[in-house]
Amino acid sequence: MTPPGTITDLLAALVRAGGAPRITWYGPDGERVELSGAVTVNWVNKTANLLVEEFDVGPQTVVGLDLPPHWRTLVWALAAWRVGASVDPRPSQADVLVTTDPLPHAGHAALVAVALPALARRFAGTLPGGAVDAGSAVMTYADQLLWAPPTVPTAPALATADAVIAHADLVPTLLATAPPAPQRVLMSHDDTGAFLRTAVGVLHTGGSVVLLDPGVATELAADAARRDRLVAAEQVTLEL
Repeated sequence: MTPPGTITDLLAALVRAGGAPRITWYGPDGERVELSGAVTVNWVNKTANLLVEEFDVGPQTVVGLDLPPHWRTLVWALAAWRVGASVDPRPSQADVLVTTDPLPHAGHAALVAVALPALARRFAGTLPGGAVDAGSAVMTYADQLLWAPPTVPTAPALATADAVIAHADLVPTLLATAPPAPQRVLMSHDDTGAFLRTAVGVLHTGGSVVLLDPGVATELAADAARRDRLVAAEQVTLEL
């Protein structure tokens, strides 16, 4: 199978993949979230619509993801790329800042507050004036992408302290370190940029991601039997 060549191709492939899980998240307090390809794209489309309609996001816009490695972070990154924007985990670089901790960024011209728990329907903390509550706002947008500006191949797609990757180079860069065949991949990260590169690379090769919150990963490292049960239940074929 030829891997998708662009983020748009990847999203189309996820929709065609049926109901099999593509992203599975294990979080604090026993939280488990499973997203099929179609459900993932539904979230991406809603989020992309918000970015375009609320903030006029497009090529050259920097979407700062001040978020930990998490399934919601992956959705925000895919949405930003789908509308041609650049993703940067560093808040200081952001035109639009997406964060779990909005108060220190009060006054930012384009600020989005994200609640990470799966059942959260609104942000539980204090929202600075003008901030958008992603929990309530995202759900008001259409399930289908209404409009997206054309992607500029030479525009930046992913920026970190180490490198800037253009949209034309994004998929080849991700595939360079991805498993060569579809795998059910167990992973845990504490670096958002590294997580995005790994997870999206796995999805591009037709695989699926089982992502552990770092606290859960620590618990499993101390309980081999519990970890073995999870690996068996999730049918993990590769650990990264």
